[in-house]
Amino acid sequence: MDKNLLRNFSKYVSLNILGMIGLSCYILADTYFVSKALGTTGIAALNFSIPIYSVIHGIGLMIGIGGASRFSILKSQAKDKQSDEVFSTAVKAGVLIGILFVVIGAVGTKYIAIAMGADSVTLPLTKTYLATILSFTPFFILNNVILAFVRNDNNPNLSMIAMLVGSFSNIILDYIFMFPFNMGMFGAAFATGLAPVISICILSLHFIRKKDAFKFLKNKLQWKRIPDLFNLGLSSFIIEISSAVVLITFNLVILKIEGNIGVAAYGIVANLALVGIAVFTGLAQGIQPLTSKYYGLGQYDMVTKVRKYALMTSIIIATSIYLCVILYSDSIIGIFNSENNTDITAIAAKGFKIYFAGFFFVGVNIVTAMFLSATENAKKAFMITISRGLVIIVPMVIVLSKVLDMTGVWLAFVITELIVTILAVYFIKEKINPSEYYQAASHLDV
Repeated sequence: MDKNLLRNFSKYVSLNILGMIGLSCYILADTYFVSKALGTTGIAALNFSIPIYSVIHGIGLMIGIGGASRFSILKSQAKDKQSDEVFSTAVKAGVLIGILFVVIGAVGTKYIAIAMGADSVTLPLTKTYLATILSFTPFFILNNVILAFVRNDNNPNLSMIAMLVGSFSNIILDYIFMFPFNMGMFGAAFATGLAPVISICILSLHFIRKKDAFKFLKNKLQWKRIPDLFNLGLSSFIIEISSAVVLITFNLVILKIEGNIGVAAYGIVANLALVGIAVFTGLAQGIQPLTSKYYGLGQYDMVTKVRKYALMTSIIIATSIYLCVILYSDSIIGIFNSENNTDITAIAAKGFKIYFAGFFFVGVNIVTAMFLSATENAKKAFMITISRGLVIIVPMVIVLSKVLDMTGVWLAFVITELIVTILAVYFIKEKINPSEYYQAASHLDV
């Protein structure tokens, strides 16, 4: 049994990590090509735009992971009709929310850009990027929803392929749109917006090839299921929202300390950090189908083993990432610092050394939050994610930046994740109590 578990664990985790790395390259590719085409101003404008992308991505993950968690539990209990209802509800809710964002983008892009910190220099580029990204919101959300369900329907290979093809197409289109076509910031955003469309096309193969795949039901939207989906996927949403809140807070604080140069330097560190966090998110998403499956079957010893494997893997990943960043920080900065600005180099180099130390704690926190969500313990998952995303990090960066300037900015992330890890360790030492979870979900007729 342990060999089968380890094989399945390795399969799901490795495929999801690869896929999430590809997905995270949406923004990283934009950062690289924008730095080459538009320099420091372009990177700063992009960094002001990323929080909105994180919100959109987070909503997609919340609906997708939440729905897929319930889907796996129902599937393991042979409740096929209810599992189809969950998928249909997730798709309809995602499309409705996506349309709302399209409307917001059509009328309020300028105000959003200013709220994110854009000034007279960066505002035109920020508006362009935001307006384009918001118009593709339904596709971003729908892509995350279908990815999660296909993964949970025993097809992690196709999920990985869809994410990687989408990401690589973004990289190729970034180059084509920004250089041969000279489309500037719009080209970068347009390439990113087309990526989930391509990914959805790849995912459609699941429904063509697999006769017993989950089905989309053309009935009315089942509003009663939406709170359950949001509840189970809330930690995934908070993880992404926390990235947005951190970016906004850091951008505004750094603007006062180092101006747009500081924001550009932070953009390099933060965007590379997004790739690292995507690795941990891939690990967490990889354990979700297994955790939900064994939990639904009542095999709680297997649930515990999955958790232990995941936590050990997160420590190994954190060590590898930190060593790479320390050894190659100058080379990494040089890739994105096309103007060879010495101030950017100095700020980013120091940031890499301090900021990425927090990765030893980030993995534990993300994995624990996902584990708790997958076992229907959404309240504790929410406590972990809200602590690292809002409750601790925001006041921490404001206070430490006043005392230690940029050093305080970098340290705020590390100290926050350390505090949250202490909370996470306390939670995972508590035993699972399945009866209270099933009782909480009984009103949904699952």
